[in-house]
Amino acid sequence: MVASKLDQLINVQRQALGVRSQRQQILAANIANADTPNYKARDIDFQSVFADAVAGKSQDSGVDLARTNTRHLSGTGSPSPFPVLYRRDVQSSVDGNTVDMDTERASFTDNALHYEAAVTFISGQFRTMQSAIQSNNG
Repeated sequence: MVASKLDQLINVQRQALGVRSQRQQILAANIANADTPNYKARDIDFQSVFADAVAGKSQDSGVDLARTNTRHLSGTGSPSPFPVLYRRDVQSSVDGNTVDMDTERASFTDNALHYEAAVTFISGQFRTMQSAIQSNNG
């Protein structure tokens, strides 16, 4: 019973890490494209994506790739397993770029802190399990 509760707790944190990791990549792409004309800043709604991930709902938005040669491998292209949203334009830009560096940096830092907190939590849970196992063996 305790093992299944612990497994559920770690699974939730694992799901959170996956969503946070994907979000970090999206935010990094926004920052990298801050000077790209007509680039539209993107993000994901962490709360809804995380809730769907924990509930086991699949977010497969893969695209079937066309095979133009019999030697091509079949596969799917999936830029993001989650629905990616476009940020609302905060400050108009002459070149059509919607990246606001203050917003992106704040979001990037906030997401990184939450990611590190989840890693720290999982590490602590594993240390606790290891300590419990060692104390029962000694």
